[in-house]
Amino acid sequence: QVQLVESGGGSVQSGGSLRLSCAASGYTYSMGWFRQAPGKEREGVAAIESNGDSIYADSVKGRFTISRANAENTLYLQMNDLKPEDTAMYYCAAARLGIRWYVLLPNANNYWGQGTQVTVSS
Repeated sequence: QVQLVESGGGSVQSGGSLRLSCAASGYTYSMGWFRQAPGKEREGVAAIESNGDSIYADSVKGRFTISRANAENTLYLQMNDLKPEDTAMYYCAAARLGIRWYVLLPNANNYWGQGTQVTVSS
């Protein structure tokens, strides 16, 4: 069982930056950040494999950077040039299986954090 604890959310103005962190209690395979805005479905934002390979949603490419510090079991999401449409609850997820990009699979049995709120005002 892996526990995930997110931090770093907050309120910023459009064009601002935030850095989210996710501390894992143990080793993880692929990890990712997801977000869910009120009235919308949860969507994948970015994911990263243990070797550093990363993938992004089109809506955040060029603005967000996902990274991980394997020695510290920590996942990060650097968010720059934030827009009001980035407002959502952001969740960290970690795959239970070592299948490439498992964390992004629909209905994947991931570990989940409790979420951290990001609010961007115009």
